[in-house]
Amino acid sequence: MTAPVQRIPVSLLTGFLGAGKTTVLNHLLRQPELAGTVVLMNEFGAVPIDHLLVERIDENLVLLESGCLCCTVRGDLARTLRDLFMRRLRRELPALARVVIETTGLADPAPVLYTLMRDFFIAERFRLDGVITVVDAVFGAESLARQPEAVKQVAMADRLLITKCDLADSLVLESLEASLASLNPGAPRWRVEAGNVAPDAVLDCGLWNPDRKTADVARWLADEAVVAQAAAHRYVPKGRAVLAGRHDASVHAFVVRIDAPVAWGDFSSALDLLQSVKGEHLLRVKGIVHVRGEDRPRVVQCVHHVRYPDAALPDWPDEVRVTRLVFIVRDLAREVVDQAFACFCPPAQVCAA
Repeated sequence: MTAPVQRIPVSLLTGFLGAGKTTVLNHLLRQPELAGTVVLMNEFGAVPIDHLLVERIDENLVLLESGCLCCTVRGDLARTLRDLFMRRLRRELPALARVVIETTGLADPAPVLYTLMRDFFIAERFRLDGVITVVDAVFGAESLARQPEAVKQVAMADRLLITKCDLADSLVLESLEASLASLNPGAPRWRVEAGNVAPDAVLDCGLWNPDRKTADVARWLADEAVVAQAAAHRYVPKGRAVLAGRHDASVHAFVVRIDAPVAWGDFSSALDLLQSVKGEHLLRVKGIVHVRGEDRPRVVQCVHHVRYPDAALPDWPDEVRVTRLVFIVRDLAREVVDQAFACFCPPAQVCAA
């Protein structure tokens, strides 16, 4: 497989209806850091880009003055990505430095991630850089309380952009931040006004650092933040009485830590079991694995029933050589996960998260 840092990074920009994705995207398209970016969206009409238009290449693709390409996705995302890559290979398009995919407000991010994981051609040439979720500071709490899609968008995010902060009451904003931290403690939160967000808030937020050609495990995994949040908030099993407004009670994050090196076959069996039996509850799983007899840690990423293609880091990020996995789940007790690993990977010693 192509080295991760050489594959084209893909950022997924999502968020509920009215959250401000259009405003954020318009601001980003003007930034020089996005030169060489292809922006994929469902409809041109959803984002007013006429003021940035330089040249219409065909009915689905236009060149913007910032150096970005803007492409309408009509149907299959994998087909669109394959077509863009081959056209760039034939030099029919300018340089292809990265891809930003904007979803509709009601979209589940999982199918886009499936495409990046399951399609061999795509997985060989593109890599997930991160999921960026936009949350409305004024109505975000209401969306989280009423819309399970909004909760899932937040839970699966690598970065959270809280928009319209200048319009929100400070107490409302603090309450929203607390809810976001409970749903996804490992995702950094950025406050945004009028769509003005720095490119480094949304770009290069994945595991790989493109400048140093190395992996930034601590930032990507953020397992310490997850442990701290898990200690402060108790998971409420489905069906139990919860406090009013605790829309996020069934979604929680925790860390599984296995101190002893594991046999890769045993570890894979435990993960396969969880994905086959409880896959719908696994919103996102990511981590590094200490495999017995291997000097380099393996990287694991999962969404529901699908696992990202196997990869290994060049070296351990620090002297602590243990398996660390961050789970973000819905309606799933961590004891179920612990038991699966304990069955296949004894002795499994998990941290108190």
